[in-house]
Amino acid sequence: MGSGKDYKHLKHGKIPVYGTGGLMCYVDDFLFEGETVCIGRKGTIDKPYYLNGKLWTVDTLFYTHSYIESNPRFVFYLFQTVNWLKYNEASGVPSLSKQTIKTIPVEIPCIKEQNKIAAFLTSIDNKIELVEEQVEGSNQFKKGLLQQMFV
Repeated sequence: MGSGKDYKHLKHGKIPVYGTGGLMCYVDDFLFEGETVCIGRKGTIDKPYYLNGKLWTVDTLFYTHSYIESNPRFVFYLFQTVNWLKYNEASGVPSLSKQTIKTIPVEIPCIKEQNKIAAFLTSIDNKIELVEEQVEGSNQFKKGLLQQMFV
């Protein structure tokens, strides 16, 4: 598991910088390239997310790497089943450490099963995304109609 780093010394660019709350800004260098699952170290520790490509993470965010006999998408779905707040190590701002994450018991099937599970759940996520886009389009259409009706 990798740790994020400060990005303030970098110039503005096209590489996304992520923190526990998601996308923060863009810089000209990357910390990691490839598929990864991010989990908060401080703050939003209970909302893992999957990323793919060149990226930078800040020091409040862990990222996974070096996948050996594991599917990154499967790891993402597995992370969504963990009650991360149960492992919170602080009384104020929620916090996690690498050491604590390593102690969380999980069941990991063979890579063939991981691939099947990840493909199935990804197809469901893709359908959900499509429906969300349709809902947003319908809301925009409705908003346009309402503006025309009451002007």
